[in-house]
Amino acid sequence: MAPDLPSAENKHGFGFHPLLVFLDETEEALAGMLRPGNAGANNALDHEVLLERATSQLPPEWRLGHHPGDHAELVVHPILVRSDSAGASHDFVDACAERNIEVSIGMAIDDRVREALLLAQEEDWVQAIEANGQVRDGAWVTELTSLIDLSAWGEGTRLICRRERPHPGAQLSLFDTLEGFRHQCFITTSKGEVADLELRHRGHARVEDRIRAAKDMGLRNLPFRDVVSNEAWVELVLAAMDLVAWTKRLCLDGELRRAEPKRLRFALLHVGARLTRTGRRVIVRVQRSWPWAATLASAFQRLRSITPARAQCQGRVG
Repeated sequence: MAPDLPSAENKHGFGFHPLLVFLDETEEALAGMLRPGNAGANNALDHEVLLERATSQLPPEWRLGHHPGDHAELVVHPILVRSDSAGASHDFVDACAERNIEVSIGMAIDDRVREALLLAQEEDWVQAIEANGQVRDGAWVTELTSLIDLSAWGEGTRLICRRERPHPGAQLSLFDTLEGFRHQCFITTSKGEVADLELRHRGHARVEDRIRAAKDMGLRNLPFRDVVSNEAWVELVLAAMDLVAWTKRLCLDGELRRAEPKRLRFALLHVGARLTRTGRRVIVRVQRSWPWAATLASAFQRLRSITPARAQCQGRVG
């Protein structure tokens, strides 16, 4: 399980700075909070509060061993927290370690990291890989742990770096310009091969998809001027994201299972239909010529099979 913490850059409201956590496997939102508009992106206390809220949403068996101070042997389901460099604070990493939670967090490239990169030998770089196991063209990975002092980050922390040929238009630092590669680093407390860990960390980019979906479901603008009303609004957005995520996971397949909220609205959610009642049942009649009519009817049938005692509504094409 990998909760993802996005960088909180999308406030677009009346001075409130949202911070969110998503569950990567299911695409659902675990927790969210609003902060003052001048709040820093790497405020460790905010991250710790949100981590506690997110883990409290998990089933009891998933939380075993992940309470503060629990022994590592109690862990049944490992948890990984991924974040960009906004989560790279000592207090937050320590809070995750106290809960036996592994981390994979982006690391800013400062002078110490650049010195380590200059000490890395060319033969230490290995090819980066794609999800299908194939070599990632023009990208290499290496571990810098032995070339930099990471004692302040806790025992077992590793620093891994990926370099790749920059794509056209990429914004490069002066160091990257001189080296001819774009560098990205992250710290992790996980064991394993560097190429596998780098591939896993790269999956954090999916959090941008969740942010885009949240903005399509109401998070683009916070409509109120007071924080309490906007907090309620954010909770409604997160609930909508959970409903859409589980609808796609349980009731849909193929193209629509990966669809964005805008497409789901057009294809399924805002479809004109007629409600009829017969035999104590509610039937949704969808126009037969609608391209996704059969898909919608199939989704209703799947929903009935999941909760047969409660789902009294079925879809029909007519």
